[in-house]
Amino acid sequence: MTKKTKLPADTNKKAKSVVDLATNKEEATIDGKNAAAVALGKKGGQIGGPARAKSLSARRRSQIAKIAAAARWGKGNPSK
Repeated sequence: MTKKTKLPADTNKKAKSVVDLATNKEEATIDGKNAAAVALGKKGGQIGGPARAKSLSARRRSQIAKIAAAARWGKGNPSK
């Protein structure tokens, strides 16, 4: 027995899905995003964050953290 596929509500997306199913095309997307681009972005994010933290001084990291905490908790910008 074949697995039933839920089709999108949008008419254009539904038509594309039907054509893809009929032609046996594999979907290479994750929530409408290109899977290769998602993987590349994830890889870059894992490298970029630690590299940035390593290049910053402890004082500058502390300033950035204080600004972020103030933005999150709504106490204004402490750097002003």
